[in-house]
Amino acid sequence: MYDTIAAISTGPVTGAIGIVRLSGTAAVAAADRLFRADNGRALADAPARSMIGGALCDLSGRVLDRILAVVFRAPKSYTGENIVEFHCHGALPVLQEALRSLYDLGVRPARPGEFTKRAFLHGRMDLAQAEAVIDLITAQTADAARNAAGQIGGAISREIEAAYTLAADLCAQFRAEVDFPEEDVPPLSLPEAAVSLRAAAARLTALADTYARGRILREGVRCAIIGRPNVGKSSLLNALLGFDRAIVTDRPGTTRDTLEESVRLGGLWLRVSDTAGLRETRDETERLGVARARLAAQSAQLLFLVLDGSAPITDEDRAVMDQARGLPAIVVINKSDLPARIETDVLEAAFLHVCRVCAVNGDGLAQLDSLVRRLFESGAPPCDGGLLTNARHAEAVARAAAALVSAADALAGGITPDVVLTELEAGLDALGEVTGRCISEDIMHRVFERFCVGK
Repeated sequence: MYDTIAAISTGPVTGAIGIVRLSGTAAVAAADRLFRADNGRALADAPARSMIGGALCDLSGRVLDRILAVVFRAPKSYTGENIVEFHCHGALPVLQEALRSLYDLGVRPARPGEFTKRAFLHGRMDLAQAEAVIDLITAQTADAARNAAGQIGGAISREIEAAYTLAADLCAQFRAEVDFPEEDVPPLSLPEAAVSLRAAAARLTALADTYARGRILREGVRCAIIGRPNVGKSSLLNALLGFDRAIVTDRPGTTRDTLEESVRLGGLWLRVSDTAGLRETRDETERLGVARARLAAQSAQLLFLVLDGSAPITDEDRAVMDQARGLPAIVVINKSDLPARIETDVLEAAFLHVCRVCAVNGDGLAQLDSLVRRLFESGAPPCDGGLLTNARHAEAVARAAAALVSAADALAGGITPDVVLTELEAGLDALGEVTGRCISEDIMHRVFERFCVGK
């Protein structure tokens, strides 16, 4: 673990700035072989966390770039080790040549997530904070980014630690009673302990319940655009995307298959499926498309039910409306640029959320954005880091809550201390899986392999 690693932390793409990061015991010495500071001083003598201007050279002394270098000294660095960063212009050949020179000096390539893994192993962050780093990197919305930043700051860890400390203290008390019965161990108020355990379990259950919202932040919302043929479903998808992705014609039945794209709407990341028009047809290809449309609607977390506002409601419209009843749906009355002929009172009586849009010119899309936000934010907890976004965390927290309830039941039932100990230790193990106190090498490997190289 203590060898020196290096990687391009800005990714293998050309940009205005590219950063080469080194971490390990020999990071400063290796960087000094390639960097010539304008002030003539070695990086070994440079103040920590200060940008130093100079030239980046290869091992033969040829100048590769004019850069800024910064040193972060152990243990007050991201990894807990000495770190050096070269802030270069973003030409990939320059960054790659710098890496080749470092490798020739004995520095090895960093593996995916290895900088953050070292931060975890050196105690700079726990596993929940480390896993939040990848959530922040891959965040698709501002709310997702804010929640991940809050988790990196320890919002989840503090909640877990409070329950862990309570269970550990009770464990120590009962362990002393079981293992050292002859000692004068201070008596424990069993009713008070049971109340404390139930309160901790309730908080953990509430935390586990946030996963429903957190999963939406992390994975987005499955949204299906449904309606009869030729009401403007594909036009709506194109309007949401801002470019022509779906083919649009005046001929009904143009869309024969589901087409999925991702868009930001209502502060959320929507995975939107444009579907075939729902109707009875003898065309075998269109029938397959209609079947797929129905499946997409059944599995969706949100439906955009599109109707033609320039025409009365048809029997085909009613059939689609029947399929959408009772589901999270927004009725989108399209073609608002044409004279209205649709019976809006019928729609408003059947559905809570109705809006008018024109998919051709974009009118009404702001109202659709507001409706989506209102639908998913109503009663939702704030995205301040307290939402679980990881299925493994949610399962472990729920398991810990159940164990603490079982321990409280055992206390209330006057069951022997060894049974209480078994439940408390199960709860501790489950909580330790979240923070990394009790984590297998296999799980740790799977956590960090999801990271990009350089983080």
